[in-house]
Amino acid sequence: MTQDTDIKNVTVGFIGFGNMAQGIAKGLVNGGVLDGAHIVANSGHFDKAQKAAGQIGARATHDAQETVDAADVVVIAVKPNQIETALAEVTEALADDAKLVVSIAAGRNLDYYQSLLGGKAHVQCVIPNTPIEVGQGILVTENANTLTDTQRAVFEALFSPIALIERVDTPLMDIGSSVAGCAPAFTAIYIEALADAGVKYGLKRETAYRLAAKMTEGVGALYMATGTNPGAMKDAVCSPGGTTIKGVTELEKQGFRGAVISGVDAIQNG
Repeated sequence: MTQDTDIKNVTVGFIGFGNMAQGIAKGLVNGGVLDGAHIVANSGHFDKAQKAAGQIGARATHDAQETVDAADVVVIAVKPNQIETALAEVTEALADDAKLVVSIAAGRNLDYYQSLLGGKAHVQCVIPNTPIEVGQGILVTENANTLTDTQRAVFEALFSPIALIERVDTPLMDIGSSVAGCAPAFTAIYIEALADAGVKYGLKRETAYRLAAKMTEGVGALYMATGTNPGAMKDAVCSPGGTTIKGVTELEKQGFRGAVISGVDAIQNG
């Protein structure tokens, strides 16, 4: 398999097909990375997996063994406490040199899989976030991995079109996942609150949501395009004595920054 010629023929299999796995699958298909026919998935409920897979032209499988047999890339997408049970029958199959194993389970790193799979599998651990469904995701990606150069190229070719692949050292996976994986909930609350303020002053609800959401998307895109320090981006909007600085000052009085940091503290220390 090579990034340039064979990526369209790669089959991705999901062991576990909940919301995040479905989001990744939709991102791959809707982003034109893979045809749905090159995605297979199994879960504890075949009927549900079949319905979800059918929406993108993918195929539901009856168990993990069938998924692994069909796939070149196997995504471990069950809950962390279910991994050992889910993989019990496929440990040897995952150790095949031709298989690339991607784990999206929080709190599980390469050392864990080395122990579980006997140190023979080619494993990359990541933490995705929900915007991957629309090709705007993030994969917080553990620097340590056991991929071959060819497999690393396949990994990049599959996921870089739909996500920022941000590699971090193993001890930083948890905080990376908090910032990228949990904070979409914070951001959704911010969008909702900003829209509420718009509605309070007369905007239609749909208009307020669109304005708030597109503004949030645009600020992120501006940073990614320019690398401008966020503080400088804020300063560029705050004219001396103007309206924006008055709003910023009130947010500071209300502990806006501190509340965000406290939210992350709660995740890290919970």
